[in-house]
Amino acid sequence: MARIDGRLPTGDEKAFAVREMFNRIAPRYDLLNRLFTFGLDQRWRQRALDLVGVGPRDCVVDIGCGTGDLVELSLARGAEVVGVDFAAHMLRCARERNPDARLLQCDAPKLPLASGSANVVTCGFALRNFVSLPPVFDEMARVLVPGGRIALLEVDRPRSAFVRFGHSLYFDRIVPFLGGLLSDRHAYSYLPRSTAYLPPEYELLAMIAKSGFRSVRRQDLLLGTAQLVTAVRSDDS
Repeated sequence: MARIDGRLPTGDEKAFAVREMFNRIAPRYDLLNRLFTFGLDQRWRQRALDLVGVGPRDCVVDIGCGTGDLVELSLARGAEVVGVDFAAHMLRCARERNPDARLLQCDAPKLPLASGSANVVTCGFALRNFVSLPPVFDEMARVLVPGGRIALLEVDRPRSAFVRFGHSLYFDRIVPFLGGLLSDRHAYSYLPRSTAYLPPEYELLAMIAKSGFRSVRRQDLLLGTAQLVTAVRSDDS
């Protein structure tokens, strides 16, 4: 069984280790998300859907759907939804929550979906788990129609030194400790450290723009402990 130790894996090793990790923690993943964010993670997901205006006429692809939070919230708005993830046990939990949802096990850079088949792509707290971000953004652009929207949620590190200190105490020490008691010590030690995979803000936004998006905007959530990025698929030339 793969375990993520003190170092951060890369390449194929990362893909294998992260998949195994999420398969292990799937049964208690929702519970711990609510506990560690004090329920704010669901408010952030609703905000993401609000900003890109998800509604009954939309076809939404949720990449890295996990246990199906954004799938469930998008379905509740009347949208048609496809949830994709590479961890089978996470998809099993998503299926239990959303029996009628269309869920696919696949890798984010190789979606088995037709080009221009969606008008919204969402991704909740999964960017840092992909091996490489540019191919994922390219694939988002491919499956979207021109004018299609993306909403990407991810954790972040606060800029304020004071807030950063308090956040680090909680995120880097308390979360791994409680995660080890309630679920998997290796996984909840890895998750805070995995923020190191995220590029700086300017680089992240530039990657998205380079993949064919305009109106790329980012906003802080909860004093910079999380971030929300939205953008619009550029029109074909």
